[in-house]
This record gives sequence, structure tokens and C-alpha cells, in this order.
Amino acid sequence: MVTAPADGLDRLALSDLARLASRGDLPKLQEQLRRTGGCSNPVHLKGFRTLVHAPTGAVWHRYSTEHEPGRRLRVACGNRRSSRCPACARTYSADTFHLIRAGLAGDESKGVPATVRAHPRVFATLTAPSFGPVHNRPDTGPCRCGLAHPKGSAVLGTPLDPERYDYAHAVLWNNHAPDLWRRFTIYLRRALAKRAGLTQADFRDACRVSFGKVAEYQRRGAVHFHAVIRLDGPEGADTPPPAWASVGLLDDAIRSAARSAGVPVAAVGDFPARVLQWGGQVDVRPIGAFAGGEISEQAVASYVAKYATKSAETTETVDRRILERHELERHDLPAHTRRLIEACWDLDSAYPGRLLAHWSHMLGFRGHFSSKSPAYSTTLGALRQVRADYRADQAHQDLRNRLLAAGLPDLDDLPEAETLVVAHWAFAGAGNTPGESMLAASIARELHENRTTVREELAAQIAREEEDQAWTAC
Repeated sequence: MVTAPADGLDRLALSDLARLASRGDLPKLQEQLRRTGGCSNPVHLKGFRTLVHAPTGAVWHRYSTEHEPGRRLRVACGNRRSSRCPACARTYSADTFHLIRAGLAGDESKGVPATVRAHPRVFATLTAPSFGPVHNRPDTGPCRCGLAHPKGSAVLGTPLDPERYDYAHAVLWNNHAPDLWRRFTIYLRRALAKRAGLTQADFRDACRVSFGKVAEYQRRGAVHFHAVIRLDGPEGADTPPPAWASVGLLDDAIRSAARSAGVPVAAVGDFPARVLQWGGQVDVRPIGAFAGGEISEQAVASYVAKYATKSAETTETVDRRILERHELERHDLPAHTRRLIEACWDLDSAYPGRLLAHWSHMLGFRGHFSSKSPAYSTTLGALRQVRADYRADQAHQDLRNRLLAAGLPDLDDLPEAETLVVAHWAFAGAGNTPGESMLAASIARELHENRTTVREELAAQIAREEEDQAWTAC
């Protein structure tokens, strides 16, 4: 069932929907859109796939998009950004949730043993330094400007004095944040080795640092990182960490590494030399296997998954690359966001290797929004492959049943050399018509509601199991 927009009937969409219905293939179109998950911007393909019996040259089966609605096949875009495609972003978010949780609670199907719960692990947040005072909502008292800003106020995160705010420092820090994270991980291993009384070589033989992290934008337009950091044995999650490895040791080492790490930036023209460092606010919280005073595995995985699909929406920037500076005139941007973007273009020629203008829509940031170390848990690619294999198996079984119904041999009994697949695919466009967008949005909403129900039931089941395990441990 299609639900009309809350602000009234969209006449254009309804008119297009009537056109689609008049073609006589609306149910087939809905099924195709459902297979994309209600994707907002599907890729259109045209082509065919033919199964040939190689010894005889007989065509056993042929699929062609000529028989599909609009003579094309729609495939999900797979964009992780919720601002671009909410449906595909939800899939990416769910994958990130399972990836992070597997590294915390263990999951044999993802190659992580349940014993990983006994490893020291923390949820750390590393922030950017100050580039100038901004409007905020302190825990006590008013903002520095003397006012008590309401939650969601447009002025939050904007400079008290824009003319004294260091926009160059802000965008350079965003741009180098991935380099700063890499240096932090190096200093973290050094700090852990020092506290354990080991050389760095001996530390590598005794312990491994594993992590999964996600980037998030603050309202002021600065990136900060949330990371799950875990100590393993030398072979990763499958081996227990050494006896000296503890949450307290990890906490102390993280804070020390955050103070020590820095990325030097040489002076260029009128721009001074800088050392880009983390801000003074470093938060480290232990992660508990069961309910208690520590932050839970479920909460951490949910938090990381939530921000894995975000970009810089909190700053109201654009979510597409800005190819020419004059394009800014076409966008209604907040003054603070506009000045951050302009700073990227102003510094682009001074730092040609940093591609600041290229990443100006991201306020200079050019890194991955979510990443992990190799030994933390499974990969997003592996999770996508599981879904692809499942769909391929479904398609194979469907084709097998069709051939058997036609009196042809069982595909599973034939040598692979006796079957030949001839296929050709071509790009035929992207996106949805207004009517298709209405159908896709309705399907995406239905799937999201169903998955939310299942997820809530699963979360309740996990909570019950953890409570039972906690009672057993007592």
C-alpha cells in the first residue's frame, strides 16, 4: 500500500503512479523496487543472460530486461549516506552494527570467538582542539555570550566572533585528521609497551591492539572520532591478551597517546607552520559484557552504526562534491559552514597535495567515516558477500526448478563444463520517477518498520541472555 506524503497528495507523483499502473506491470515493478530495498536512487541496467548447453548449443534459459518494467533492471545504489539514500544507508548501518558487536561479544559465524568478551576493551572519543570560542550549552550556566540557548538552536556551534575564528586551522585539522589517527595508533602501541615494561618488538610478540572507529561531525564543523579499542593476544581475537593487559592500562595509554600524537604542517606563504593535535577532551569508557555501570556492547555498536551513515549533515553543508567555487552561490548555507568551505578553496593552492577544494563539501575531511584494524572482526565486504551469495543461491534454485519443470536435466547433476552463460549488461540510467519514488519510499518504510520490530525483539532476547549469564557468573 502506498502512503501519501504527510503534507498532502503529491499530484505529480500520483499522476505518474497512474501512468505506471496503466502499463499493466505495476505488481512486477513493485517487486523489483522491493528487491532494491526501496532504494532512492537505483542504478538501471539493460541486458540479457543466457544459459546454453555447451555440447549441443541448445538455449535452456534466457533472461532479458526487455520483459522488465520499463525494459530495465533496477539495482540498489549501495550509497552509505543517509542523506542520499535512506534505504541503502540502513543496510550499511546494520552491517556496521554487526561488525562492531561481533568484535565485542564474539560471533563464530564472523570469525570472532565469544572469549573476546574477556579482553580489555574501551569506548574512546577523541576530539578536535579549539579554533575559537563557539556558542554552546554548558552543563551549568549560560553560554559565554550570556544567553541560555535552547536545544537545537541555529547558533549552537557557530563562533562568538567569526572574524577571530581560525577557519584555516579548522579545515586543515579536518583534512589531516586521518593522519593524526594513524599517528595516535602508533603512539598508543608505544605507550602500552612502555607501561608494560617491554620493548616495542616484545610488545608486538605479546599483544595486539584492535579497533573499530567512526567519524562524527560536531556542530562547529570539526570531526571527532569514536573508537572501540581492544587488547588481544599476539594472534588477535583468538588468543587471550597477556596478564598485564587491563582496562586501566589501556585507558592511561590512550590518554598519553592522545597528548603525544601530532601532525606537523609546514609554513606556506602567509600560512604559519602548525602542529595539529587532539583536543584536551578525551573520553575513555570501559565496555561491559553485561548490564551494569559500564557502557554496554549493544549501546556501543548501536552508537557507532548510527554515525557510520552520516556525513556533515549537522553543519547543513551539501552532500555532493563542489566542482567550482561559484557553485556556492546556488546553495543556501549557514554563514559558518560557508566560511569553512571557502577556507578550503582559499587554502587549496597553498597545499596542493591535500585536495582541500576537492573535499570542501566535507569541510576538508578526506578519510573513511568508518574503518577498523584487520584483526578486530569481519569486514563489510564479507557481510555484503554473504548477502550476494544468498541471493545467488536463491536465483540458482529458481533456475534449477524452472529447468526441471521443463523436463531438462538437473543443473546440480551436470558438470560445470557442460553449461555456458552468455551475458551482456549496460548502464541505462539511475534514479526513480516521481511515482516510483513514492512506491520506493513506501516499501523502504515498510521494510524499516519490520526490521525495527525484529531488532527490538533480538535486543530483548540478548538482554535476557546476558542477564541469565550474569546471574550464572554470580
